[in-house]
Amino acid sequence: MKNYEKIFQDLFTNVEKVVIGQAEMIEQVVVGLLCNSNVLIEGYPGLAKTLAVRTVADLMDMSFSRIQNTPDLMPSDITGTYIIEEQKDGSRQFKFQKGPIFANIVLADEINRATPKTQSALLEAMQEKQVTVGTSTFKLDQPFFVLATQNPIEQEGTYPLPEAQADRFLLKVKVGYPTYEEELQIVDQYTGEAPETKLSPVLDKKTLLALQNLSRRVPIATDLKQKIVKLIATTRRRTDLIEYGASPRASIGLILAAKARAFIRGRNHVSSEDIVRMSYPVLRHRIILHFEAERKGISPDDAITELLSK
Repeated sequence: MKNYEKIFQDLFTNVEKVVIGQAEMIEQVVVGLLCNSNVLIEGYPGLAKTLAVRTVADLMDMSFSRIQNTPDLMPSDITGTYIIEEQKDGSRQFKFQKGPIFANIVLADEINRATPKTQSALLEAMQEKQVTVGTSTFKLDQPFFVLATQNPIEQEGTYPLPEAQADRFLLKVKVGYPTYEEELQIVDQYTGEAPETKLSPVLDKKTLLALQNLSRRVPIATDLKQKIVKLIATTRRRTDLIEYGASPRASIGLILAAKARAFIRGRNHVSSEDIVRMSYPVLRHRIILHFEAERKGISPDDAITELLSK
């Protein structure tokens, strides 16, 4: 596994040329890619969410598309539609014109601004890796990921993701403000006359698929696996904190995410730290807090911290 450390080092080093700080967010996005899963990124405007996703996509030799979600966006604007095409002999026939969902990496920007009908157009693609239009089903090219962003404020004119769709995201990554030193670097980089950074791909499809397979092979001790299952089961029993707990999909996701984090960091086994670190992005969108807990100002992350402490 040490042979692949350089790939991750090159990836993170190149991202840092464009995105200053936000190292944890970048690492968690890469964890999602290694797990062949989707990632939801939440943060205030101006925190480089879109820039980070686009930069990671630039460093991977794969097709990329961006969907700017708005209330008037239609499902066919995402999946594609049939158009009438005139042939050389004068006849006409229907031809399917692919939408932006047909890419390896799809950035769904401000996903909560799209209507539920349009959000549901992503659901089949995210889970089944295919798109159905009319009576025809089209397989998506592998690997396929949806990396979505959303804004936790400005809730007017937004449509919160239903639980079924939120559950399709392996991770919900929260993006915080940069430190004072990082913000000084950001100001220097984007207010000076520095030349535009040109990035060369460090990963292609074949390499990424190989890394995904290797990531799944990282061993995890039986006691740690049991710890994860007990943690997820506890989310269903702590009715004083949580109204609805996480499903077995969370157990699977946490094990895969912990394996991917260990792999990225060059370790040949999963540690307790991997589990603790990945518990937050795996669980924060999969638990629904009890009314009394919300009334006391407890956040999903506070609840996860409480469960981990037990």
